[in-house]
Amino acid sequence: MTNSVNKYDARASMDFSRARLSGLMNQVLEVLSGQSRQLLEYEQVREKLHLGGPVYRGVQAVPLDKIIGSVDRYQDFDWMFNPTQTHTRSRWYSVNKAWYKDVSLPPVLLYKVGEVYFVVDGNHRVSVARSKNQLYIDAEVRECESRVAVSGETRPEDLERLGAKVEFLERTQVDRFLPSADVTPTLLGGYDRLIEHIAVHRYFMGIEAQREISDEDAVKDWYANLYQPVEELVVQSGVLDHLPGRTATDVYLWVMDHLHYLREQGGYEDAEPEEAARDFLTRLDDIQSDE
Repeated sequence: MTNSVNKYDARASMDFSRARLSGLMNQVLEVLSGQSRQLLEYEQVREKLHLGGPVYRGVQAVPLDKIIGSVDRYQDFDWMFNPTQTHTRSRWYSVNKAWYKDVSLPPVLLYKVGEVYFVVDGNHRVSVARSKNQLYIDAEVRECESRVAVSGETRPEDLERLGAKVEFLERTQVDRFLPSADVTPTLLGGYDRLIEHIAVHRYFMGIEAQREISDEDAVKDWYANLYQPVEELVVQSGVLDHLPGRTATDVYLWVMDHLHYLREQGGYEDAEPEEAARDFLTRLDDIQSDE
């Protein structure tokens, strides 16, 4: 019996040392690459993305690689749930010994946000399971509503951008009024500029119609008469193939800046977005041809 206990102790200790070493290596890689290898902090995600819920979804088998954050232990583990702190040793050690002894442990408790999960209770069980190369873990799941997509590639530095998108959607309701529309800028301040475009468009609609314009009418008219015609020209031109990381929304914003420039030039006072888009894309094509 003593030999068996010692065997479990030795294995558990060795496993923790190996997992801790992996955590240290990831910390070094984070510094060298400048890319975050940290877990997402649930409270920060909840605050930035204005999450709703949670709604109970029952006990499920959850893919371990979809668990990318924690409620209160996000500093104790890295993004692959390797331990990053020595104070986790005792708890990690006992969970690991239970695994060797084939002791059944209760399901972990997770919050689901989009495609991914955050640990509410069971961080050490998730860490040990990942160290054993398990693919799934039994979990009690509670789902939180999110208006933006959160995936396994989402990192802490992405939260500002996603938060800006949530603010944009809450103020414009584009996702509710036009569920199939994809309005996603990557330019700094892009969402604020779009909100301003819609507000200005609504103002001039009201002057022309001599009545108050509803949020829904303003958004739909802006999309149909300003945004979508430019978006279609951008997609047809294939220009995005030469602009890696940029979106049709980014080009729309550039086109609207170009439209303002054209209207300030003599003879272009009545220029429309489609005309500006064609002129902008032609100039951009000429620049690329020169290169």
